[in-house]
Amino acid sequence: MNFDFMKFDLNQILTTTMVIFAIIDILGSIPVVIQLRKKAGHIESEKASIVATGLMILFLFLGESLLKVIGLDVESFAIAGSIVIFCIAMEMVLGLTIFKEEAPETVSIVPLAFPLIAGAGTMTTLLSLKTEYQTQNILVGIILNMLFVYFVLKNTERLERLFGKTGLNILRKAFGVILLAIAIKLFRNNTGL
Repeated sequence: MNFDFMKFDLNQILTTTMVIFAIIDILGSIPVVIQLRKKAGHIESEKASIVATGLMILFLFLGESLLKVIGLDVESFAIAGSIVIFCIAMEMVLGLTIFKEEAPETVSIVPLAFPLIAGAGTMTTLLSLKTEYQTQNILVGIILNMLFVYFVLKNTERLERLFGKTGLNILRKAFGVILLAIAIKLFRNNTGL
């Protein structure tokens, strides 16, 4: 019987946590969260965090099978994912809007849990990470991030006052550069370049 599944690697956990943190970009999303809160009156932080966590874990374990059903391999998805991550990073660094999302009137699950937290970029990133890192380490990265997301959702107004618009903008750009490097690495590793 193979017990490799239970071996945790701190470096992999840190890397996957940072990648997922950068792609979710919850700190950069604070202005959007505040706007959604103003529209809806309140945000159900617990529900949004639980649903987003569930979606991410489900996709981590079943995403590859879903791809096989439609005839795609993980490497092709990882390459596509690296391009999506690259575009998201360009949005963050250059302040562009490549992906346009319309905010519906309710914020309970949509658009907060999906697609703001667990969106296409996050799902693509999870499968891309799975090509290089152990599943249990990615799982720990997801859980750590979702605990942080819950904290941020509960304290958005305090954090906005603490960081200010300039501070949030600097964080967003810094994580955008990290994401650019990650996108390039994923592309190279899955194309053999």
